[in-house]
Amino acid sequence: MQHSVGNKVISPKDWYQEVCNKSGFICDAGQLAALEELEAPWQQMLEFKTKRDQFLGRSLLSPDAPKGLYIWGGVGSGKTFLMDGFYHCVPYRRKRRIHFHNFMVEVHHEMKQLAHEHDPLMALADSIARSTRLLCLDEFHVDDIADAMILGRLLDALFERGVVLLTTSNYPPDELYPNGLQRQNFLPAIELLKRELKVLRLDCDTDYRMLQMARDPIFMLNTDAASEQQMQSLFQRLTAGMHADTDSIQMRQVKTPVKRVAREVVWFDFKVLCGGNHDQSDYLEIAHHYPTVFLSDVPRMTADNNAEARRFTWLIDVLYDNHVKLVASFEVALPELYAAGRHDSESQRIASRLTEMQTRRYLELPHRSRGVTLTE
Repeated sequence: MQHSVGNKVISPKDWYQEVCNKSGFICDAGQLAALEELEAPWQQMLEFKTKRDQFLGRSLLSPDAPKGLYIWGGVGSGKTFLMDGFYHCVPYRRKRRIHFHNFMVEVHHEMKQLAHEHDPLMALADSIARSTRLLCLDEFHVDDIADAMILGRLLDALFERGVVLLTTSNYPPDELYPNGLQRQNFLPAIELLKRELKVLRLDCDTDYRMLQMARDPIFMLNTDAASEQQMQSLFQRLTAGMHADTDSIQMRQVKTPVKRVAREVVWFDFKVLCGGNHDQSDYLEIAHHYPTVFLSDVPRMTADNNAEARRFTWLIDVLYDNHVKLVASFEVALPELYAAGRHDSESQRIASRLTEMQTRRYLELPHRSRGVTLTE
C-alpha cells in the first residue's frame, strides 16, 4: 500500500481513513484514539528528518531524536496493524520492522560474531544505530533470562544513539518477564521503557483477526464459482490492503511462487506448495513466519497423487502444531477428501485436524513464532 499522493506524505490518521473506506473493514474507536497518539511522534519524526537534513547530520546542534511508543493491548486488537501503518507512513530509508523474537535471535548471533570486541553489546548498538533510525519491534515479550540480561543495556545504548523505538506487546511494561529468573535484574529495563517511551494501551475488547476469520467460512469448495472471490475478500480484510507487490517468497535460496503475500498472511496454490520438492523444513519456515496461510485448489487425495498427499500431511501437521490459521479451497468436501482405501490412521488424523482448525477454539490460539530465514 502506498502512503503518499504524488510527493505528499500521508499521516497515520489519513492512512487509517483510507483503510476505513475499504469494503469490509471495521473502523474501531480504540484504534482511532491510538492514532491520535501516533500522530504526534509521526510529526516529530518528519520535523526531526528536516532538521537533520539541514544540519547534514553532523552538526553539534543536531536535534534530539523523538521519543518512541510502547503499544500494548489484547490479542487481535490491532496493535501490529497500527504499527505497520505508522511504519509505512514514516518517509525514512533507515527504518526496520521485525518480530521481537527474531530480533533477539539476531542479537545473540551478532553478539557471537562481535565477541572479539572490547564490549560486544556496545559494538552491536553502534551497528544497529548506523543502519536504523526507526526500529519497530512486534510482540515484545521477555521469557528468557539471556534476553532479559541483555535488553536493559542494549535498549539504553540504542536510545543514547538516537534510535526511535516503536514496539507492540500483549503486556504493559510492569508485567513483562513475570516470575522470571532474577527478575529484579530486569526491573531497570522496565523503568527505562517507561521513561523513554510513551506507553499507550490499545483499549479494545474485540479480536478483529479472529472475528474476520469466524464471520465467513474458511474452508470452501473450489467448484463454487464464488470461492476465489471469497478468499480474495477475506485476504483483503485480514491485510487491510497492505499486501506486498511480489509474486514469490524465498525458501532455502529458492524462489517459491505465491498468489499474494502480506506481512502476516501468504497465499499459495496447492500444486506449488505440495506438488514441488518442499519438505517439512520449508513448511516450518512458513508456519513460523506467517500466522495465516491461504491454500487454493486442494484436490482429493488418491493413489494418483501419493507424493502430493504426503506433503499435504506434513503441511497440515506443521500448521496445526504452530497454531497457523488455514483458509483453503477444496475439490471435495472434507469427509470425501481421502479416496476409498486411504482411510488409514494418518489420513484420519489429518481429517480430524482440518475439522478442528475451523473451530473458534483453534482460531483463538496464539500463533507460535520462532526465528526464521524466509524472505519475501
